[in-house]
Amino acid sequence: MSEYLNTAAVFSAAQTTQDTNSNSAKDLAARASAEDFEAFFLSQMMNNMSSGLETDETFGGGQSEKIFKSMLNDEYAKSMSRQGGIGIADMVYREILALQEG
Repeated sequence: MSEYLNTAAVFSAAQTTQDTNSNSAKDLAARASAEDFEAFFLSQMMNNMSSGLETDETFGGGQSEKIFKSMLNDEYAKSMSRQGGIGIADMVYREILALQEG
């Protein structure tokens, strides 16, 4: 009988560990999704803010500078989001967790 109890305890502990790891992975995925959403929002905002700026003739301007500026804004937005951003990721993260629980 004690062998059965020990096996059940081990199985229960393993199941709890698996559930915790699964929840942890879900939490990490939810957080990453929330940060990606915030980075996209910030990128769009920064692209719109810089769309009216004239290009400097020193660097040539043209289509390649527009592409580079867009890519640079994307990277700035990702960096801002990873470092706390403007709070959108936190709100989205809480909503994702609430939807997962419900």
